[in-house]
Amino acid sequence: MEDGVELPEAHEMHQEYRYTLPVSLTISILAVLVAGAALLSHRAHTEELLRQSQATDQWAYYQAKNIRWHEVQSIADLLGALAPQDKEKTAAVREKYLKEVERYEGDKDEISDKAKELEKERDLISRRADRFDGGEALLEVGLVICSITLLTKRRAFWLAGMIVGALGVAMAATGLFLK
Repeated sequence: MEDGVELPEAHEMHQEYRYTLPVSLTISILAVLVAGAALLSHRAHTEELLRQSQATDQWAYYQAKNIRWHEVQSIADLLGALAPQDKEKTAAVREKYLKEVERYEGDKDEISDKAKELEKERDLISRRADRFDGGEALLEVGLVICSITLLTKRRAFWLAGMIVGALGVAMAATGLFLK
């Protein structure tokens, strides 16, 4: 054999593996992006659960106030219906209970408004989490499609994987901008 003569097999092997480095780099980048989207998704779901718990607590507090309101209202009604011996004292006690009824009614409205606000926040966070989940799924699909390139040596899989991955990034990014 002469020096400097290249064997055909070596040239063909080089051509077959020319995408190995850029595809591997793309797969690595997609893997990092998947991890980022997964982190955002997990945090959003945790925040969603926290808001749901807070809203549930507010509704329980609302219900407790509502029960107290009904109790106080019943006592005031009962005092108004009785024929007491000391009408002035009974009227004063009834007036006290009626003030309590008003206070509980105002408290209930505030509590209800806060619970509804927490539910709105929860719903927004839920939509964000859904976007992060969708982005994560698309990034994972893009990663798998890119890895097929290493098996098939076809550039089309690499390009398709990058496109699907870019869609995943875009979808996850939209979760950051939801208001």
